[in-house]
Amino acid sequence: MKPPAVAALGAGRMGRGIALAFACAGQEVLLIDAKQRSRGDFEKLRDAARRDIEQQLAALAELGLLTEAAKLKIVARIEVVPRSAAADCLPQVELLFEGVPEIMEAKAEALAFACASLADDAIVASTSSTFLSTALAAMVTNPSRFLNAHWLNPAHLIPLVEVSPHPGTDPVVTQRLQDRLAQIGKTTVLCGPSPGYIVPRLQVVLMNEAARMIEEGVATAADIDRATRYGFGIRYAALGVVEFIDVGGNDILYYASRYLSAALDDPRYASPDIVARHMNSGQNGLRDGKGFHDWSGIDIDAYRRQSTARLVELLRIADRLPLIAD
Repeated sequence: MKPPAVAALGAGRMGRGIALAFACAGQEVLLIDAKQRSRGDFEKLRDAARRDIEQQLAALAELGLLTEAAKLKIVARIEVVPRSAAADCLPQVELLFEGVPEIMEAKAEALAFACASLADDAIVASTSSTFLSTALAAMVTNPSRFLNAHWLNPAHLIPLVEVSPHPGTDPVVTQRLQDRLAQIGKTTVLCGPSPGYIVPRLQVVLMNEAARMIEEGVATAADIDRATRYGFGIRYAALGVVEFIDVGGNDILYYASRYLSAALDDPRYASPDIVARHMNSGQNGLRDGKGFHDWSGIDIDAYRRQSTARLVELLRIADRLPLIAD
């Protein structure tokens, strides 16, 4: 049997999720223990990983997403191997995801260990949510094949992976990684090596503001969560946040930011310069034909129908369709 072409180094939560994502898509994958352990301790880790994976699949089976037979096949596609066996497996690996704890020394050790056995053209992707690809690239032999792939937990369910190359990453490598992720049903976005990537940077602003409103007595945690689920969340799932700016109008963001910044006496609500530039140049979004997106040539009626259809589907899932009397 041909050895698996994909491996996850680090058998924790992220490694298990990545292994599940590939196995669910029909691909065999190695889940490699990054730590040197005694045989008994490795067997405990292996059994715990298998139990966790089986529990995740059991939950999907209960929801009708897979059969018991499919569950057994998926589990069989994941081989959990000890660190001591990695040197024999890694030369055949074409794509390695490093998923050890967010400690720089641990990253350096794991990447050096993997590179000692990997083929020169194997793609090496860290899954770091903290360190940038620019900080980790020097730890990899042939850094042109290195980049960051930030998965969102649970990795086997959330479709998005944020791909962050460093300036020296070969564009062919970036495309190869995106293609491999697309093959297992993932949606990728490209982002530069900047703290927080895209999703965490947006998330931290939202979460801190929610905590701040509770602290100020503006609303309860329960009401903020309801507002997020049935207002904020549904709208931004139907429209991306930048798309939402263009559809509503960049000018609305401009004036709302000015009002909140003054009313709350806090500069964090002020809009960035790009909002004012768009305002002054008459590029406020959909109605102007250009904003953050280029809307020229778009069939606006068809676009609105598609947007409404997505929103209605999300409302149906949330059991919040509008009441419509006969």
